[in-house]
Amino acid sequence: MAPAPTRTPRVAVVGAGIAGLSAARALTERGVEVEVLEREEGWGGRLRGWETRLADGSTVTMSRGFHAFFRQYYNLRDLLAHADPDLSGLVPLTDYPLAHASGAADRFSGLPRTPPWNAFALAATSRSFTLRALADVNVPAALRLLDVEVPDVYRRLDHLSARDLLETVRFPPDARHLAFEVFGRSFFAAPEDLSAAEMAVMFHIYFLGSSEGLVFDVPRSPFPQALWDPLVERLSGAGARFRRKTRVERIVPSADAEGATVHWTGPEGDRSARFDGVVLATEPGGLRRLVADSPALGDEEWRSRASASPSAPPFLVSRYWLDRPVRPHRQAFLGTAGHPTLDNVSVLERYEDESAAWSRRTGGSVVELHAYALPQGCDLATERASLWKQALSVYPELRSARIVDARHELREDCSLFPPGGFERRCAVTTPDPWLVVAGDHVRVDLPVALMERAATTGVLAANALLTRWGRRGHAVWSVPRRGRFAPLRALSGLLSG
Repeated sequence: MAPAPTRTPRVAVVGAGIAGLSAARALTERGVEVEVLEREEGWGGRLRGWETRLADGSTVTMSRGFHAFFRQYYNLRDLLAHADPDLSGLVPLTDYPLAHASGAADRFSGLPRTPPWNAFALAATSRSFTLRALADVNVPAALRLLDVEVPDVYRRLDHLSARDLLETVRFPPDARHLAFEVFGRSFFAAPEDLSAAEMAVMFHIYFLGSSEGLVFDVPRSPFPQALWDPLVERLSGAGARFRRKTRVERIVPSADAEGATVHWTGPEGDRSARFDGVVLATEPGGLRRLVADSPALGDEEWRSRASASPSAPPFLVSRYWLDRPVRPHRQAFLGTAGHPTLDNVSVLERYEDESAAWSRRTGGSVVELHAYALPQGCDLATERASLWKQALSVYPELRSARIVDARHELREDCSLFPPGGFERRCAVTTPDPWLVVAGDHVRVDLPVALMERAATTGVLAANALLTRWGRRGHAVWSVPRRGRFAPLRALSGLLSG
């Protein structure tokens, strides 16, 4: 532990996404001076939103797409509760329907909440798990999927891809393509490019490790209004300082190894300041750039890991404002499979107040399409035309709708979790004790993923700095590291041993 500074420690948090805001909240609550440096105009990182004006004169909020806030996201929900104690900004969606291009369909409502009966009930009630198909399942391999222990599961399965695992288990084809690949692609990657361990951890989180199941919430308003503006206002009131449209150019360690000078460019021009700690809460591309531009950070091994942090393939979000409603029975969210690129369809007026108000005023609908894991170098015009054509086969009533306006976001800045990548991930701590890393790409030996991993690593990064200065850290929560049903674990060990 370093000696406590004679003054209040100052920390620069680079990035105001979930990880950065999580770290800022944890540090601010312990009396640390926090300065958050965000390159974009708004907060929330990949969940940020921004105003845009439609062809009909309406001012609306565009974002980078639908996100599900699952009930197992304990640390993320704790972050949001800092400014919204009752989580009134979230509303529940009670179902998670899936539809395959072949006509097969499944849903996750009405399942028991207690593990492992939730998983058994899914298999028993799903039309994808027929008795004939279940007879072909590789039971020992399937039981290994059901017996997850973190981080040991990465040692056992990380060398395989999610597709390898599903083929080894011999899951029924409909279940494999409809359910598991839909889940897998939520990591913005095709199953062959996703670690089997990540797939197993995800199954553990949603089924055998928790009783919350696949029920999730969504923001009742656009992301800025529902989530980030209240949180940033609360943190600002507690003393945190936020700079937007500010790009961190480089970080130079201090000669005494007790901090660093951070150089940035923003609305006020080129600036720099010394900090006692730095949290790198950027996406992988931002981390790679900062490491390249800050040659004195870390040691050779750490720099190699950080420089190799992989980004997922491009993804596309297309949002359409239409002059007529979709059919009344359409769900707020539909996961899709079996299409060339269409991964899900959302009807925003079913849950978001801004879209609902636009729909009431115009009689139309706001429909959003997602395409994950697009080819490198893909063309936006080609992909958005293809995505719309695929959506017409899912919701045929779109054919008769006139497009009032549309917005399209083609991005390539999500994290990738390839087979064999776990051991090469950056951890929260670094060779420089004043420098920590947070984000969904960061290794943490807990069963967390996606937004929850970002929130969790933000707290852990703050804790590492707080411990260094003799200040109390914060608790983090997760589902159990192991499956909660001992007989299944014993049977798995017997059959695989």
